Amino acid sequence: METELGSSAFIEMRNISVARGEAIVLHDVSLRIGPQEHIAILGPNGCGKSTLMQTLTCQRYPLVREGSHLRIFGRERWDVSELRRHLGVVATELPGERTPYTRGRDAVVSGFFSSSTLWPNLHVTADMIQRANEILHLLEAEHLRDKPVGEMSAGEMKRILIGRAIVHRPQILLLDEPSNALDLASQWELRQTLRRLAQQGTGILLITHHLSDILPEIDRVVMMRHGRIVADGRKTELLTAQRLRDLFGVDVELADRNGFYHAW
Repeated sequence: METELGSSAFIEMRNISVARGEAIVLHDVSLRIGPQEHIAILGPNGCGKSTLMQTLTCQRYPLVREGSHLRIFGRERWDVSELRRHLGVVATELPGERTPYTRGRDAVVSGFFSSSTLWPNLHVTADMIQRANEILHLLEAEHLRDKPVGEMSAGEMKRILIGRAIVHRPQILLLDEPSNALDLASQWELRQTLRRLAQQGTGILLITHHLSDILPEIDRVVMMRHGRIVADGRKTELLTAQRLRDLFGVDVELADRNGFYHAW
């Protein structure tokens, strides 16, 4: 199974449409993302980025139409609990009443079970604890091992959420607006963490409307507007003042500094 998944594209979408209630919010989306690819989905609020993410993680399902298909790691059907073992989804926060009291390392270990905390019925092995310690070291977050999540800053919690998402060695890491609610220092820490992961071979799928979230390691950008993909190509070709003006509907000035793009 691992070999088959590793050789398949992460996602193959062809003419996919997705509805919320009576309204269609994704229109005829076709997209292919290869294994270990680093890609950013860029667009204004309300353009369908989050719905696309929910479709990729089987939280939403496309309309059944002739000529359309959705394959994840080469397969059209998944048990969601099985699929989660191959994806690393960085949540906005950990849900549940026990979350504020969950300590940092326990929150990372909970990623093995897709749970919000370590409930008594879960069987935690020594290998899981060792792997969580390795992740805390990788993320330079060892000082958060015993700190309750409820006492962490937004930046500290984001590092723990990333650790939780990658502890089970997923093929790809998915992040939806990861820098929201983070101050400048926490944004810098987040981007450095993601750069290390990208350089070590973890695929990155980043959904954002912040240009500065796009890492130097991300070479491909997909632009979305009104529920459609309007451009898909190399970052250097798409991140131009004219393209961004067309995408966001405002005049834009653009600068590139050390591989990061900034717009105002």
